[in-house]
Order: sequence, then structure tokens, then C-alpha cells
Amino acid sequence: MKRELGIARCGLACCLCTEKADCNGCGSNGCPDNDICENKKCSIAKGLTHCYECEENCGKGLLSKIKPYAFTLFAKKYGEEKLLDCLERNEKNGIVYHRNGISGDYDDFDDVEQLMNFILTGVR
Repeated sequence: MKRELGIARCGLACCLCTEKADCNGCGSNGCPDNDICENKKCSIAKGLTHCYECEENCGKGLLSKIKPYAFTLFAKKYGEEKLLDCLERNEKNGIVYHRNGISGDYDDFDDVEQLMNFILTGVR
């Protein structure tokens, strides 16, 4: 885990991402989708560093997908540090963020509350 990369504006875990080895996270403008990211554009326009700081619970951009949406709601409820702590603990316990391509253990959910509980407890 590269904790210093933290959580992307949209809620994805830059700290666990293995998609692009030379990426330094959302804040570095190195993300492959940097120039087209709807969540980045929206949060910057609102003067926010992350979507979890927003009062809305929208489904724009990547927030239309369960993983970044649940991570965003988790950070909104518990804070980014708690999210990072849980992700780090889960990784040490064998929970995989990216297994094949960009899918991993956090992607096998249909229910946001169940996914948030999985993040919190590391137990299915």
C-alpha cells in the first residue's frame, strides 16, 4: 500500500491501485483519466478536494460504480484516515483491490451497505 497516494477525489483508492505503475495518484494529475474525469472537474468547481466533502450523494462519473461510491460514502461517514486504516488492514489480511485488471475483492458487491461493512470489518 502506498498510503501517501491516499484516496482519489472520486473515492477510488490510489493508495492500492496497480493500474499504472508511474501514477502518483489523483492529486498529481497523473491519473490516466485526469483530463476527462467528471468527478475531478465537479469537485474542483465546487472548491472541494474530494467528493466525500460534498453535501450531495450523487452518482456522477465514477460514482455511478459501487466501489468508488461506497468508498466515498465510507469516507463521508468515518473519515479518510479510517478508510485508509481499513484498506491497509484488509490488504494485510489478503483482501485484494486489483486482482485481474481493475477488479478485486471490493468489486463483488451489489449492495453499498454490505460493501461498506466489508471495508469496515474485512469480513464478508
